[in-house]
Amino acid sequence: MGGKKRLTLKQMERASEKKDESSKKGGKSTGPAPERKAPGIMTPDIRSDKVIAEVKKMKAVTPYAVASRFNLRLSVARDMLDELAQRGIIEYVSGSKNLKIYKPHD
Repeated sequence: MGGKKRLTLKQMERASEKKDESSKKGGKSTGPAPERKAPGIMTPDIRSDKVIAEVKKMKAVTPYAVASRFNLRLSVARDMLDELAQRGIIEYVSGSKNLKIYKPHD
């Protein structure tokens, strides 16, 4: 049958010596873990003329395109596109549950 073979006495001694040496040198510190910060999400002002002009330049407006253009998360980009569609700046063309495609309103 398979499985791990037993170590010889000499191999066990060497392994324990290496373990002792590494613990004496310091190894990992058990101090407090560094604090994690939530990434700051700065949503561009939707009422800004610059944002509206950038969106109107795009042929097809998708959440991924907006997220990459304005350096946003996809969820924030989706919310932004929903609000722009409600305001009449862009209009819904096609899509599915996962992806919505918009075009600038003429």
